[in-house]
Amino acid sequence: MAHPLFLKKSNCKNCYKCVRHCPVQSIRFSGNLAHVIADECVLCGQCYVVCPQDAQKILSEVEKVEMLLEGDRPVYLSVDPSFVAYYDGTGIEAMSETAKELGFVSAEETSPFGVVVKREYEDVIKDERMSVVISSCCPSVNLMIQKHYPDLIGNLSNAMSPVQIHCADIRKREPEAKIVYVGPCIARKDEANRHGSTVDAVLTYEEFDELLIAHSLEIHKGADECKQSKERLFATAGGIIRCMDKKSAGYAYLTVDGPDKCIDALEDIANGEMEQCFIEMWACSGGCVGGPTIEKLHNNPVRNYKAVSRYAGDEHFDIDQPELGEITRSFEIMKGMMPMPNERKIREIMANMGKTRPADELNCGMCGYDTCREKAIAVYQNKAVIEICQPLLAKKSEDFSDILFDNAPNGLIVLNERLEVQEINPAACKIMNIRRPQDVFGAQIVTLLEPKPFMDVLQTKKSTFQCSYLAEYDKYVEQTILYDNKYHMLICLLDDVSDEARERNKKAQIMQQTTAIADQMVEKQMRIVQEIASLLGETTAETKIALTKLKDTMED
Repeated sequence: MAHPLFLKKSNCKNCYKCVRHCPVQSIRFSGNLAHVIADECVLCGQCYVVCPQDAQKILSEVEKVEMLLEGDRPVYLSVDPSFVAYYDGTGIEAMSETAKELGFVSAEETSPFGVVVKREYEDVIKDERMSVVISSCCPSVNLMIQKHYPDLIGNLSNAMSPVQIHCADIRKREPEAKIVYVGPCIARKDEANRHGSTVDAVLTYEEFDELLIAHSLEIHKGADECKQSKERLFATAGGIIRCMDKKSAGYAYLTVDGPDKCIDALEDIANGEMEQCFIEMWACSGGCVGGPTIEKLHNNPVRNYKAVSRYAGDEHFDIDQPELGEITRSFEIMKGMMPMPNERKIREIMANMGKTRPADELNCGMCGYDTCREKAIAVYQNKAVIEICQPLLAKKSEDFSDILFDNAPNGLIVLNERLEVQEINPAACKIMNIRRPQDVFGAQIVTLLEPKPFMDVLQTKKSTFQCSYLAEYDKYVEQTILYDNKYHMLICLLDDVSDEARERNKKAQIMQQTTAIADQMVEKQMRIVQEIASLLGETTAETKIALTKLKDTMED
């Protein structure tokens, strides 16, 4: 059975937004990609709604519907009552006209069969079969209980959803019929897969739009009125309770909508904090009018609620009640929760995350998990990796930078645009005989170095390089000054070349001394040669030239 959600890998940018919004933490990051864990997913569609890159996709059944329409069997369109919130200015009659142009026999509302469901809820409460009764109309809520709160399955009404009852009714009337449901819900696809004889294909409103575009059609306009249509309110949070006869005074009637609120309510029930109540529970905020495709494409909760409320009548649909066995179903426990680590393992993982003390647990939520402890559990369950922790990464980066800064062989000075010292490393302190870096924090650079090169760089925003002798420190340095446009800081690099400079000076002195000695020797030799030349009758001029050449060679 294919999962209704899949990842478009090229779109995923590793932003972790889906993790932060998944109510049951059913997202696993692997290879820097967000993968839905099918066994844990409740198909609430939050990952699909919040993904800024449109990476989470809904498995399309448009092609499947096209094949059904091209077949020989009659195809009916079952329409969720939220359709008036998505398609402005239409009604079921106009919707049916549109469906016929596509090739459907007709389009019918699921709303009338809300009467059947609400009657069953009323009977359960009347007979006090359960202390806490949870509505079963929302397939996402059903999955949440089956996968994550299996002990509460006994509190879940076993009544079918209006969709299932409607489709069963169509098949009773037309045994050869094929049925396509259209609505805002992703979880309906899973419900249809698990009850394949009920619905043949499920389209979201977005998919139905694709079908219309493929056939160059638009939704027909034209609202219709029907007083006996109160159950259209089933598309809104609180709509079921508004339709119910609440004569059983011993029961409280509550509406819970939104995934987080559902989880809170289920936790309360599991902890025995609720009794004698009926809970209308919706995974989507606002009910079906807040379903994933509506929330993402037509997110206007007030307008959507008003559209359904105006379309609903004041009286109930007039419909016969089927036999109980025809409208009930069972809910099995489904694999959902992954194994939990023990406390020792949690502490070990947290230590690897740099969380050894309570003060280290920032619980910033940037990784997608509310607490560092939840993140550690996710690491154990192979949903997350330790490295994806913003404070940890920031600290590692800071520590690494500090190590490089403190141990750099060259001097480093960081200045603001007022030429005040912000940072100075040990190497620079050694060059300028500074005892502690703190002693010069905030000091003007003029107290340490010649300020003009810094002023020039600040003005031109261009780097400079020069060799200088720092007389105050008796140091020779190669000085590079850089300007950082992003942070508006000046960075000065000092390379202490005193030893090299002194060695060069020493060599120059030796050369000067050697040259002076050579001069003296030449002069002395010239005198001797002159004396000899006078005796031998040779010209002194030739001798002088030769000795001068010798001297020049020695100097070179």
